[in-house]
Amino acid sequence: MSIKKKIAAILFGQKSEETKEERPRPQAEQPEQEPAETLDFVQEDPALIKLPGEHPLYQLYNLRRKEAGRLPAPRLSMDEDGVLPAEMIRKEKSRLESALKNACNFRLKSTKNNGNKRKKEKKEEEEEEAKPQGLDAFPWFFLSSDKLYAWMMVLPPTGQGRPLSRDILFQSLDEQGISYGVDERLVDRLSHDENRYFTLFLIAKGKPAFDGKNGNIVDYFPRVIERVLEVDEYDQVDYTALNLIHNVKEGQEICRLIRPTEGEPGRTVLDQEIPAKSGKSVPLPKGRNTEISEDGDALVALSSGHVEFTGRSFQVKPVLDIDGDVDFSTGNIKFLGDVNIKGDVLSGFTVRAMGSVWVGGVIEAGSTVEAGGDLTVVKGILGDGTTTVRSHRCIFSKYVENATIYVKENLQTDAIINGNIYCDGDILVRSGRGTIMGGRVWAAKKVSATAVGSKSECRTAVTLGGLPCTNFEREQVQRELKSLEMELEKLECQLDSPVKASLLSKVRVKLNTAELRLQQLEEDLQDIQEELKEGEEGRLECGVAYAGTEISIEDEMIRLRHEERQCVAKMVCGEIIVM
Repeated sequence: MSIKKKIAAILFGQKSEETKEERPRPQAEQPEQEPAETLDFVQEDPALIKLPGEHPLYQLYNLRRKEAGRLPAPRLSMDEDGVLPAEMIRKEKSRLESALKNACNFRLKSTKNNGNKRKKEKKEEEEEEAKPQGLDAFPWFFLSSDKLYAWMMVLPPTGQGRPLSRDILFQSLDEQGISYGVDERLVDRLSHDENRYFTLFLIAKGKPAFDGKNGNIVDYFPRVIERVLEVDEYDQVDYTALNLIHNVKEGQEICRLIRPTEGEPGRTVLDQEIPAKSGKSVPLPKGRNTEISEDGDALVALSSGHVEFTGRSFQVKPVLDIDGDVDFSTGNIKFLGDVNIKGDVLSGFTVRAMGSVWVGGVIEAGSTVEAGGDLTVVKGILGDGTTTVRSHRCIFSKYVENATIYVKENLQTDAIINGNIYCDGDILVRSGRGTIMGGRVWAAKKVSATAVGSKSECRTAVTLGGLPCTNFEREQVQRELKSLEMELEKLECQLDSPVKASLLSKVRVKLNTAELRLQQLEEDLQDIQEELKEGEEGRLECGVAYAGTEISIEDEMIRLRHEERQCVAKMVCGEIIVM
């Protein structure tokens, strides 16, 4: 509009076409989209269903509002009370929206067809008695995929159709087969409720099935024993408090069985049974020297001893308690269970046990100790070069001096002095003095110490990787073979006699056995070495490594010429690197 026309319009009251177009429409002339705007209001509730404005539900709503006048806005919430599983609502929401659209389209089509039919038959109906025309109220149902929940939304009547009543509701429920878990109070209320149309209701809830719980075992003794030494604030280890042996008395419970529970069947809203699984039973881990109680719910010890879990079962190993030293009063010890020695193992005596061995004192020079389990020596191992100590698990000792040690797993001690150590695991010398001085230490995985060698440059050899224990056994068999060969030569030089023939026969049998054992070890050694992966050579970690220390990995060996601090030695690209 030009400026002149605007001035003329102001002075003479003229209204231009642009002014008319810019004027807002009266409120009464606006399209009936109020319910769509109300429903599309952004909600945080995930159970609330939001439909687009062109959804057929709104067309049915506007038709009903024209007939009935005031009408509450639609509300579609799958979980008005907030008690249903969120995962189920998320899963069923899209299914419900699709089914609702189809139902509303079908209802809308039926309404239009009914109106067209009435127009065509209007003349004929005027001549006959007036008959009610229209569609009755229609309860629409939606069932969850597991048939545990049923929702209902009532579409209102059209024309002179019957409004919602209790009879219509129960008839519709019966037609749908919904008979279990129906909310009858809701049914009674809906027949006269103001919000009964265009509102989603949870009309029926089934009973979910509950599977039974599996049986379980409650253990009163540990299945895995943690072999970790704790160092106090003074960098000392209390070797008396390792708690590697767990004693049990005869008749004491080792573990108890929690029986499985039966499953509880469920019920769908269609009154169909939902089967439930019963829990699975687990057997009690019965082992040697244990029995199951009369009621079948507990595993008890048949005798007093040490409880140990061996892969699949609990077993009670007998415990031999030696109140004093292993000396002439006890003789050599051979025992199938665990041995607790409160004193020392004196020189010249032997202790062999299938289980663990605990020594409260020292293992003296010239003695031999072999444990099928762990070996704990509170005060230490004091040898003279002939002392041999073997353990098929771990060894914990205050110190090791002038002794040969064979350990299948780990060795932990405060000091190693002039020892010959063969270890298939880790050698840890970090507590107390933390010193490895003199002798030879061979670990398959790692050697960790505070100090290695000495300022006097005494020869200290550290070998990493390989198969220390297998090589130790091979060395033992080789020494045995040499001894038997020498004995055989001496016997052959003697005069013939029945005694000589008997001794020769025995020595030859021992010799053949040793040769077969050596051959088997050689084959095993070769097979295992081929299976070893690269990068498993092991490593040395120490606070200080003194000059004179020899480090060997595979076929490589270096001798330190200078003192190295905070060093790590390992194999890199075929060479030993000290960092």
